[in-house]
Amino acid sequence: MEITSLNPQKQPSLHKDGEDCQENGILQKGVPTPGDKVESGQIPNGYSGVLSPGAGDDTQYSIQVATTALVAEGHQEERETWGKKMDFLLSVIGYAVDLGNVWRFPYVCYQNGGGAFLIPYTIMAIFGGIPLFYMELVLGQYHRNGCISVWKKICPIFKGIGYTTCIIALYTAFYYNTIMAWALYYLISSFTAQLPWTNCENPWNTANCTNYFSEDNITWTPHSTSPAEEFYTRHILQIHRSTGLQDLGSISWQLVLCITLIFAVIYFSIWKGVKTSGKVVWVTATFPYIVLVVLLVRGATLPGAWRGVLFYLEPNWQKLLETEVWVAAASQIFFSLGPGFGVLLAFASYNKFNNNCYQDALVTSAVNCMTSLLSGFVIFTVLGYMAEMRKEDVSEVAKDAGPTLLFIAYAEAIANMPASTFFAIIFFLMLITLGLDSTFAGLEAVVTGVLDEFPHIWSKRRELFVLGVIITCFFGSLATLTFGGAYVVKLLEEYATGPAVLTVALLEAIAVFWFYGITQFCSDVKEMLGFSPGWFWRICWVVISPLFLLFVIFSFLMSPPQLRLFQYNYPHWSVILGYCIGTSSFICIPTYMIYQLVITPGTLKERVIKSITPEKPTETPCGDIRLNTA
Repeated sequence: MEITSLNPQKQPSLHKDGEDCQENGILQKGVPTPGDKVESGQIPNGYSGVLSPGAGDDTQYSIQVATTALVAEGHQEERETWGKKMDFLLSVIGYAVDLGNVWRFPYVCYQNGGGAFLIPYTIMAIFGGIPLFYMELVLGQYHRNGCISVWKKICPIFKGIGYTTCIIALYTAFYYNTIMAWALYYLISSFTAQLPWTNCENPWNTANCTNYFSEDNITWTPHSTSPAEEFYTRHILQIHRSTGLQDLGSISWQLVLCITLIFAVIYFSIWKGVKTSGKVVWVTATFPYIVLVVLLVRGATLPGAWRGVLFYLEPNWQKLLETEVWVAAASQIFFSLGPGFGVLLAFASYNKFNNNCYQDALVTSAVNCMTSLLSGFVIFTVLGYMAEMRKEDVSEVAKDAGPTLLFIAYAEAIANMPASTFFAIIFFLMLITLGLDSTFAGLEAVVTGVLDEFPHIWSKRRELFVLGVIITCFFGSLATLTFGGAYVVKLLEEYATGPAVLTVALLEAIAVFWFYGITQFCSDVKEMLGFSPGWFWRICWVVISPLFLLFVIFSFLMSPPQLRLFQYNYPHWSVILGYCIGTSSFICIPTYMIYQLVITPGTLKERVIKSITPEKPTETPCGDIRLNTA
């Protein structure tokens, strides 16, 4: 028997069988009127109930009798919802648009055919990324649960996916916030009349330091290092004091202070729930766009900017014949939109039942892709300027991806612009706000997942639980705050999250569309939105999206990335270490499958059937009553 929550103060309104009732904008199925005959234990339209004592098959039901016969559900309070629709949209956009859009997309684009890369990128977005993005929004909004407990209502044997997602989110927080700590260090250092990475006269500089902006006759040699590079490597990271992964060195107290401030901002942004974080994202999600436009206008006016834009977008059509280009496009769109991390599930679970998540999926995906393209223009106008000043080819200036591109190449260009202090401050503020949005989202996925799964323990102690998560992330970040911490950041970025989250998304798609069923899933969409997904979405969900994920996974496994940072080549054992870290989260999935089969009574066949059958129907709100769809 499923439970309903009743409001004794109000009399439920009557609806004829087959009608829909709409209360507070939430579309619901009808309930029987007096005189309708119902079989014992069953209310029409898929709602379950029990007969009152002594009632027979011909008993007439009023809505009051039917509802009071239902057992009370354990929901003591209504689930929190977003204060405004824009709070949700900005949170999702802020999550999807992160540091990777600024540093990774431009690099991947020019490396894989320039303008020609936009063709595989668009195809992969339409047939792979956006369908998975839409799927997670639907799951979260319909079932109104986080990444762990939602599987009770879909396919219980896959519940380990939720635990894996939470561990991946923690691993991401271990290194992602360190990058923001670097940006904060830069921001604090920018409040000077002359930026400290503009000259070679500082204590951290070496004899190889070459400031080619200072004089006209400076010769740039293969051994030369710029002031910006030495500021980043020798002052911020102090990486010269570490010999590699085997000897990380001591912890940098400056970075510890920076990351402590970052975590404090994160805690007070998410500790009260989406009502709080939904207000914060009005600043953190919109500010980067203001800065990107300002930097684009400034970059377009610099000497040599056209060289960078031409290098960025000049199409190399031969590249489309290479498999690596299509793999790069698939990987970029997947990690840019971010399905599989549990964030979209968590955010959508706080939506109202009939929110148009289909429209949300299309809008936020389009904004994300356009932001990536815009970031490319912002980055490459400045790289073209640097190439002009160095008298080098743009390919030499833009040879590095990742934080190096931002903290060395772009920082160096900013330092030699007029009003450099102003542009440095807004640029590093932009990096911090981009990172904060994604961190809010990742940790909210963990918090929502655990609170929904263990409400009896944590529902009244959210602030305490969030504090525990923040402290865990702080201690997990300590290895990345050492002198060799940059080596750890790159290792975690490549191995701790990539393969595991791809596998999570694949199993998620299989569980939803092959076990829960595409028909039931589309029925859920129709119940929420009033229309059923068309054949395009069905084909993508059942066939194309899983193949898209398999394609990326096998490509990664066949050619794992060969890691190199600055002059350091990662040892072979680091690859094994990376796979072990990734497996440590993924192992939750088979472990929980075994556990589920062991604790389920019956024969092996009965255990399997019970384990793939939803344990708990999804509660559907209808005015003052709560009905559970059978």
